[in-house]
Amino acid sequence: MDPETFRADIPALTDATYLNTGASGPSPRRVVDAAEAALERHEFEAHADDDPYRSAAALFDDARERLAAFLDTDPTNVALTQSTTDGVNRIATAIDWEPGDVVVRTDVEHSAGILPWRRLRDAHGVTTRVVPTREGRIDREAYREAVSDARLVCLSALTWTAGTRLPVADLVADAHDAGAEVLVDAVQVPGQAPMPVESWGAEYVAAAGHKWLCGPWGAGFLYVDPEAAERLEPLQVGYRSVRDPDDEGYEFHAGARRLEVGTVSPGPHAGLIEAIDVVEEIGLDAIRSRIETLTDRFKAGIGDDRLVGPREYESGLVAVESDDPAALVAALGERDVVVRALPTGTVRASFHVFNTAADVDRLLDAMAEIES
Repeated sequence: MDPETFRADIPALTDATYLNTGASGPSPRRVVDAAEAALERHEFEAHADDDPYRSAAALFDDARERLAAFLDTDPTNVALTQSTTDGVNRIATAIDWEPGDVVVRTDVEHSAGILPWRRLRDAHGVTTRVVPTREGRIDREAYREAVSDARLVCLSALTWTAGTRLPVADLVADAHDAGAEVLVDAVQVPGQAPMPVESWGAEYVAAAGHKWLCGPWGAGFLYVDPEAAERLEPLQVGYRSVRDPDDEGYEFHAGARRLEVGTVSPGPHAGLIEAIDVVEEIGLDAIRSRIETLTDRFKAGIGDDRLVGPREYESGLVAVESDDPAALVAALGERDVVVRALPTGTVRASFHVFNTAADVDRLLDAMAEIES
């Protein structure tokens, strides 16, 4: 599939110049069709000629298999979740915390990588230590000092505020040298860059399909290292968590599946399977090349004085300084150009493979008109 065919299948692009994939990617028709077909199969047919639980379980098995192939890991290392936040919380609540345990995070984490540790502070006396970054780069010396006595490190593979890629494998190695486990928020990665979960070496990687994969909301996933999985003690348990829910006791599934719980719609993960197929048909090399060309065009039009983050290509996320980010985003919205304001006092545009040079120019022209 070429980018133009992909673009033509996304209805949201008909009425807007959409440059906010870093928040949520618009789904193509075939992804929504796949989700709807799975829901119709489940609700209209499985109740009559199959069993709705067995039918859903088969689709979830397919989803784990598809995700495992996409992540280059084993299906037993994959758990299905509803979102990245959901995945982070499933890990956070399955670790046997002690008062005084230390969680280290960076200062550019999304709320998914901030709020769970605040809750653990209140519930279990866990301490959070924050490592500073500068222009989306982590201070390695400060990081090594911070993780020296940590229980867990939470970091983003790709920063949502500056679009920079963190050296995940190196940061994981530093954490392991100090005896800490690592949880990676990788939600900005799948769909625009490779996601080598096993090469990263982290115990846990949380992500979802509704951003750069352009999948539906409600389809998240977790990678869990098999040895780490056996150390987890989930507080939530349901028939999907255990080998035999009818047993008088319970035995968790081996691997990541112990983190799944109960009844959810099969639709979102059917859409996710299709979304992965679409991305692989386009190809990550083609996606990267297109995004790099578009971001270079935008950065050249903005100039170095306003650019926040790298001049060289690292991702489709580009943040720029603004005197009034909210007002600029609102004014752009009135011109049917969709970007977002960040809490860092910047405006962020996201360029995906379905975007065009004309989209970039429309954004630049609109900004120049608004700010003149």
